[in-house]
Amino acid sequence: MDHCCSPPPPSEAPGYRRVLWIALIVNAVMFVVEASAGLAAGSVSLQADALDFFGDAANYGLSLSVLSMALAWRARAALVKGVSMGLFGVWVIAAAAVNVAAGETPHAATMGVIGFLALAANVGVAVLLYRYREGDANMRSVWLCTRNDALGNVAVMAAALGVFGTGSLWPDIAVAAVMAGLALTASVETVRSALHELRTGAPTLRNADEGDLRSVAKPNLRLRP
Repeated sequence: MDHCCSPPPPSEAPGYRRVLWIALIVNAVMFVVEASAGLAAGSVSLQADALDFFGDAANYGLSLSVLSMALAWRARAALVKGVSMGLFGVWVIAAAAVNVAAGETPHAATMGVIGFLALAANVGVAVLLYRYREGDANMRSVWLCTRNDALGNVAVMAAALGVFGTGSLWPDIAVAAVMAGLALTASVETVRSALHELRTGAPTLRNADEGDLRSVAKPNLRLRP
């Protein structure tokens, strides 16, 4: 089935392309800011969040590149993003283990300030993307990335309070573990949606009552790129 028979691409949604460009720029800037601060503060949760910003910037660029393509290509892009989120989760777990072995206590004040700045950036992007959260797998993966970022920033700020109050690195490690869990969960959901779309040839929507995926077109039709 060629592109003209496919469901309308997300690029036809008013303002979606512009929102993705804004999200890409915000995430690229915050990657530089948070990576520098994370290294200076010795915080694995900040470093993990910075890597997440970098991954999201790359993912927004990937989403922009396939916006006007057939559903099959958008689903493949979502599949790449789902796998990358899973790899991010594994990396965070490994980085947390290294910090535990080193026994380095991060700088709580830096964690708190940068965490708040990152939260403000992600909430702004999340507000812009909220109306597009129920689209196809590619659009949903973009929303999930941004939602996880905002939750991660709140967790980083909580970790900063924990480090300040206890003088221990364990709050930072605990938050890093939560962020890894969010990434792995979003990875599974995104990969599942993308594979469903590649298999059925129709965009999937999440059933709010059953937590299930359903096609919006007749199943068992495959889209050719």
